[in-house]
Amino acid sequence: MIPGFPVTSAVIYWFRNDLRLTDNPAFTHAYHPARQSAANLHAVYVHDPKQSVETRWGFKRMGKHRKAFLAQRLQDLASQLKAIGCELVQLHGSPKVALLAFSKSNKTTHICCEDIAAPEEQAEVDSLKAAGLEVQTLWQSSLLEPVDLPFDVQQLPAVFTAFRNKVEKQGLKPRERLLQTANVPESEAEKYLKHYFSGDFASTYKLTRNQLMETTVGQPFSTKFSPWLACGALSAPMIFAELKRFEVERGANDSTYWILFELLWRDYFRFLHLQHGRKLYLEQGLGDTYLPKLKHNKQGFSRWCEGKTDEPLVDAGMCELAATGWLSNRMRQVVASYLIHDLGGDWRAGAAWFEAQLIDYDVYSNQGNWLYIAGRGTDPRGGRRFNPEKQALEHDAKGEYRANWAA
Repeated sequence: MIPGFPVTSAVIYWFRNDLRLTDNPAFTHAYHPARQSAANLHAVYVHDPKQSVETRWGFKRMGKHRKAFLAQRLQDLASQLKAIGCELVQLHGSPKVALLAFSKSNKTTHICCEDIAAPEEQAEVDSLKAAGLEVQTLWQSSLLEPVDLPFDVQQLPAVFTAFRNKVEKQGLKPRERLLQTANVPESEAEKYLKHYFSGDFASTYKLTRNQLMETTVGQPFSTKFSPWLACGALSAPMIFAELKRFEVERGANDSTYWILFELLWRDYFRFLHLQHGRKLYLEQGLGDTYLPKLKHNKQGFSRWCEGKTDEPLVDAGMCELAATGWLSNRMRQVVASYLIHDLGGDWRAGAAWFEAQLIDYDVYSNQGNWLYIAGRGTDPRGGRRFNPEKQALEHDAKGEYRANWAA
């Protein structure tokens, strides 16, 4: 828990990847009854220019689809804040420079925000503290609380299945979702969540999750929760609460369980960051034995990004990603595998491209999944190659996906 600031003190709430008011423990802490006025609570979001800086691989860190989705979510958040008499202030600059200047102009040194266990995000908080600001962080992005795990997070099992088995054997439950703040309008994310569980989609999820696209208009094959989760417009406990309500009303089955299964995978990648931190960002990854030094296949990578590899399924996937900022889970595995195992590319370049393109980019899951496919993470098989021809036969037998996204 966050130790409390004096309730008479003005506080800056720094929104990061938690763009919601409902079920936001850190914001709820800052929005103390004695501080519920515009004079004492400053809600800010920081647009960091490093997102527009070119990466070592030759492209900007944030592409147009991510930018557009973020802008929509910030607009939605601003509307929610307005309902409680608070303005969302959007700052531009590095967090250290922007927040330090804002704190001085508003005569407060207190900042409250969510905790993000990735190296760059940790460094941002450290720089604020070094500048003399009092920063209080709260871990709130997982379904399960790290302190509730049946083991110390530093003893996290090396493979997901062992983690899941221990958690399920213990019968762990997520924290209770916090009720919506009074007078706050329902967000677009909450409307989508209710829409998904209003139909029978959850009852067939396991049967459809490996599809590459919708076969029937309006019949989702994926939950599509990931974009809302990535920016924090939805929390994992919010989804869990709706899932349990659905199971009570319509019954539980393998498909409803599989939604929980995916949320546990998401947790696992978060806890890996608490356990390993910066090691997850090294070329070697988590490998304890020697792995060949990576060589960046510049020409192959360029063809991969542009969807011009001459492998039809891979090219279709990369064209969909470029056009929409989204890919099914199956296609993410296929295209990642092709870059790493067929083109001999650097997994870090692929991870950076996904960061730029995906509207549901999540620092934890992106890093964990690319390491997994590359054999430098937690895959007990030491890496996964997905044969694109076999994948096309199994998941696009009629060629509809390839035809739809042909370059």
